[in-house]
Formats: sequence, C-alpha cells, structure tokens
Amino acid sequence: MTAVNSVTDLTREGDIAVLTIDSPPVNALSADVRNGLCSGAQQAAADPAVKAIVVICAGRTFIAGADIAEFGKPAKGATLPEIQRALEGAPKPIIAAVHGTALGGGFEAALMCHYRVAVPSAKFGLPEIKLGLIPGGGGTQRLPRLTGVEKALDIILSGTPFSAQEALQWGVIDALVEEGRLREGALGFARQVIDSRMPLRKIRDLNDKLEAARGRPEIFDKVRRDYGKKFRGFEAWQSALRAVQAALDLPFEDGMKLERQAFLDLIPTEQSRAQRYVFFAERKVWKIADVPDDTPVLPVRKVGVIGAGTMGGGISMNFLNAGIPVSIVETAPDALERGIGTIRRNYDNTARRGRLTTADVDARMRLLSPVIDIEAVSDCDLVIEAVYENMDVKKDVFRKLDKLAKNNAILASNTSYLNIDEIASVTGRPESVLGMHFFSPANVMRLLEVVRGAKTAKPVVATAMQLARKIGKIGVLVGVCHGFVGNRILHQRQREAQKLILEGAMPWDVDRVIYDFGLPMGPFAMSDLAGLDIGWSKATSTSSTIREILCEMNRRGQKTGAGFYDYDDARNAKPSPLVEKIILDFAAKKGVNRRAISDDEILERCIFPMINEGTKILEEGKAQRASDIDVVWINGYGWPVYRGGPMFYADLIGPDKVLATLRRFEATMGAEFRPAPLLERVVAEKTRLQDL
Repeated sequence: MTAVNSVTDLTREGDIAVLTIDSPPVNALSADVRNGLCSGAQQAAADPAVKAIVVICAGRTFIAGADIAEFGKPAKGATLPEIQRALEGAPKPIIAAVHGTALGGGFEAALMCHYRVAVPSAKFGLPEIKLGLIPGGGGTQRLPRLTGVEKALDIILSGTPFSAQEALQWGVIDALVEEGRLREGALGFARQVIDSRMPLRKIRDLNDKLEAARGRPEIFDKVRRDYGKKFRGFEAWQSALRAVQAALDLPFEDGMKLERQAFLDLIPTEQSRAQRYVFFAERKVWKIADVPDDTPVLPVRKVGVIGAGTMGGGISMNFLNAGIPVSIVETAPDALERGIGTIRRNYDNTARRGRLTTADVDARMRLLSPVIDIEAVSDCDLVIEAVYENMDVKKDVFRKLDKLAKNNAILASNTSYLNIDEIASVTGRPESVLGMHFFSPANVMRLLEVVRGAKTAKPVVATAMQLARKIGKIGVLVGVCHGFVGNRILHQRQREAQKLILEGAMPWDVDRVIYDFGLPMGPFAMSDLAGLDIGWSKATSTSSTIREILCEMNRRGQKTGAGFYDYDDARNAKPSPLVEKIILDFAAKKGVNRRAISDDEILERCIFPMINEGTKILEEGKAQRASDIDVVWINGYGWPVYRGGPMFYADLIGPDKVLATLRRFEATMGAEFRPAPLLERVVAEKTRLQDL
C-alpha cells in the first residue's frame, strides 16, 4: 500500500490499481481529497504494470459532495479541471465504484471516470440547486449526454437523489454489483474492461442524446412552465437552464467554461449565502448543549394520540409512516369515524399519485387502532394530546393520563401557545411532560417544535428529538413562553398587519408586499385559508375588530366563500369592495386619520418587529441559537429559504438598519417597537445575530 496523502491510498490487485479515499465522515471533496484523487490517478496511470484503475471510498459512502465550508474562501488544492484531466484524460480505463451517496462534486467526479459501477443501495444526485448554485464540475455538460436533456434538467432542477437502479436504467452507471461486495465487483468489472479491451468511454464525446434535443426549444419552454412557480424568487435555476442549453449549443470545453463561470458567479450572491447558511443551520438544530449525543433515550414502540381531528389524524400519520403502531382516541364514535376516514382518504390520494402502493396503505392502516376509551393508551410509550386549545381542557386530559399511562411513558402536548409547565403541574411526573408542537397539516409540514419544560428530563428531550428525525421532521428545541418561537414571532407580524389596514393600507396591499418578499401568502390570505372563526365565538362577539365584523357577517374565509377577500367557486381570491368599505367605516368610527403607506413601510412594520422578537427570544434563552429561529420560520411558516430566515435577513440588511428603524417607529408609534437590549448590543459590538 502506498499513501498518496493523509486521506488517500493506492494499492495494486495484480494489474489493477485501487485508489481508496478515506476522509470521514462522508469523504467530502475537500482540498485533501481532491489532491489525493488527482495525484493518485496520475501515479497509477504512470505505472506500466497497471492496466486499469478503480476509484473507491472507505467508510459509509462514496464522495458525498463538495466541502461546502470551502465555498467563498480562497482556492486551494487541486481544481476540478485538474481532476478532470487526471481522470477523464487518463490513458487507462478508470472505474468509479460507488456505495452510499455520490452527490454534487462527488457525482461529477464519478462522471469524469470512464465507467461506473454501484451497489443497489447507492444513490446519485446533483443537489447544488438547493444551495443556490448549479453543478460546477461538469454536471450540466456530462449528464445530458448520458440521460438526455429532459431527464438531466429534472435531476439538476429538483436536486433530488435517484437510485442505483434508476442510474442503470438511465445510462448513468454501467453495472450493478453485489451489495456488500463493491470492491470485488469493481475489480471484476475492471477485469472485464481489460480482457475485452473496452475503449476509454469519455462522456464528453457522447452526442446521441444531445442530438435528440437539438432544434426543440419547447423542452426548455416546458421546464420554465413546470418550475416557474416552484422557483418563484429564486435565481440559480435560470443559470442551470443556460448551462444545460450550452451543452447543446457549444463545444464541450466552451460549455464547461460557461458552467464554471456561472457557478463562481452564484457563490457570493445573497441567495446562495442564505441557502448555504440554512444547510448548516438545519444540521445544528440537533445539537443540544446540555443533552449530549450519548444521553439515553426511552423506547417508543407504541404511540397514543388523544384527538382524531385534523391535527390528531395528521400526527398519527407521521408515526404510522414510520411503522410505529398508534392508538387514536376520540370521545364520540362519529368524530372517531370522521378522523379515521380522513386518514384513509389522505393515504388513498397519495396512492393515486403513485407515491404509495395499495399494500403500503393497508399496512399503515393496520397499525392504527381507533378507540373511544382513553384507557387504551395505558400501554403506550408516548401519548400526544391534540385536543382543543384550551388550558382547562388540556389539564383535564393530563390528569387522566397521569393516572392511566405507564410509569416511563412520555406525555406530550401539541399545544401551539399554552404553558407546558402549567400543563405538567397537574401530573405527578412533570419530568415526563413536554410539548411536541406539530404544524398543520401535521403529516406534511417538516417542522416540529420540541418544547422543553422547566422539569422535563434530559432523556425525554433526547427521545423526542430522536423521534422527530425518525418521523422525517426537523426538530427544533424551544423553551416555554406564549407561542414558543414560531407563533410568538408571528404575533408581531399579525399585530402590525392589523394596524396597517386601519392606518391606510388594504389587506391586499399588505399581502402583496409579503408575497413579493417571498412568503407563500400574506397574513390576510393566510387567515382566510385557516378560517377567520378560529377562536371566535358568536356569543361573545362585539364587532370590536375587523375580524369579528367579518365573522358576524358569515365571512369566515375560504370555506364560506368570503373573508378578507371574495372567492369564486375555484377559491380564487379577489379584493372585496365590501371589505374595503368595512375597513374605512371602522377606521372612521375609531377616529383614525388614514394616510398613504408605502410598500417599504409595510415590509419594515411586518418584518422588523419579528426580528426584534427573535432577539428577545434569544435573550430569554427560549431558543438555543439564532439559526434555530430561522429553521423554525423556514420550515414552519414558509419564510423563503433564499432569505435565510428572519435573523439571517437582519444580518443581510444590517442590524444597525433594523435598530435605527425600530427606534424611529418607537418614537412615532410607541413601545411595541422598543428594541431588544441584545439587538442594541449586537450593533454596538458590530457582531452578527446569526452568530448568537
């Protein structure tokens, strides 16, 4: 064995050289790996006893992607063009042997080789679009030559990994080898290449699949239609389209230059910086300072869910999807039947779209036990309460659970606002109580706020976080306060939105500004979608707010065909002259002198108080770090990932600007805009919120 460098070894199996990369944890394409790959391939190619070269990785994966931490920093180590010359330009056949994942630059390195083999469990992909980038190592030029332009565009723009079986079907790899015997299979394939005198197959020289797309601009027109809505506000996808178009229109080397320049141009953009920040932020959330990775976790083999409504049913589906049996409890048979019917319809709809088989649906439904008697949860390891958002009701449920649940069971509330410590206080086991705040629809939304009470035990916290990962959620640990992190910040925006429509804006003005900023909908469209009557009571309504007036008129949102907006039969919204009159009359009654309000003021009034509240949350220790707040808002509320979350956005525009604007608003509009002391300190010390 010859050590090429600290992460790469070169060995010989007869006349076949084996270049092994060993750079834990994921063999990222760092400077050391690039150097070792380049030097090792050159050494093997120069050895007259070597007739073929196998590139393989130790550990759990092939090269899983670029080293993102290097982006935007001064270049060092072998460049991708140098690796290309060492691999693709080698005078001897090079075979990439893939297990685990070959993503991004790792996949592109495999495409530089003459042949590729993989075990059946391997996955491939080009996820750069999710980082605000495009492939920069030839992915946009080589992949269309293997798969055709349409499939390549789908792979590049979706950023979604694909399986080894699909890779074989699409011509991306040349053979599947036996699982667990990658080295032997790759050596066998290399022997076949040598014995059959197979040519050096350079993807750059393949043009058949490109010819099929030439003269067909409708391919790109269709992609723009299909992806336009998904990529609203994003920049990188248009660069990806231009790069793939270059594979058709330009010689290979010119296409490579265009791709590389586009990649380099995107790295310093605000969008890519934000998306890379989010990439790391979503990995940090799992780290809890005082709950180390080796904290013991409790076994969760069965889950109880109290309540079969929209939230209870969605919560149950998460565990059913993970293969965990669920007992779902409802007090009335008809309510239980409705809830089970909704779960079944959701699964059937998924099956009709081809995402599940009928057998999958049946298997999940068999794991579900619908019951009327709450005593059925007595054998559950985790019980999640998902009943009406009322403290007295929730306390009553927890008193019962305290008597029924087994000693080591975790008792969780799905409350979105209420005090977990107060709920826990009615039990004799507050150390076993925490919040698990799912977001609606609970079977779809990625976010789970794990709410740690004052007495919640560390193993309970560790178990909830581990479960979040198991059911496909992003778990963010938060502390006890009204609304926790997400809804507490949301309240700031909602308050200002309501004030703005009295002072001079209309609901559709506010919604347009928020939508143009990048969120999926504005506050008033969101209220109409959810239903204006959530928490409203006809018996106690006094026409004291615009919302109460609308509810009293049976304008309760999309479900009644009218709310802040008027809706047609297809639920398309249009501004309502009636609502405009209601607002004008209400403002006059309250003595409000309306004025013209600019889009800039709308944005600042809605967004800056959110940033300020996030800073207060950090001051109070209700979130571990600023990036956790951003993860909450991106995954729970649709904050555009290309703006990085409210705390990152504050750094982007400058904390000093946020502070100055808040002070100006405080002087003219009152104490609700008073800046958080921590924000003042960040500005004084010239630091960043994202570093908190």
